[in-house]
Amino acid sequence: MISADLILSLLMLLAIALVVCAIARWRREGSVRQVWLMLIAAAVMLANVAIWALPGGADNVPGAPASAAG
Repeated sequence: MISADLILSLLMLLAIALVVCAIARWRREGSVRQVWLMLIAAAVMLANVAIWALPGGADNVPGAPASAAG
């Protein structure tokens, strides 16, 4: 099973890479629409990491089995 720490680390690295690539694309080509889409995707990734990193018990960890309602 993949560790939650690994998932969060990969999301952080990918979000940073998206921001760096967006800045490079904007400087090189000036394609504003694609730059904004890349920045929005990075923001969504970072928001997911923030939600998962909040303290909330075992139900908050990605990859954890869903608890039964009841």
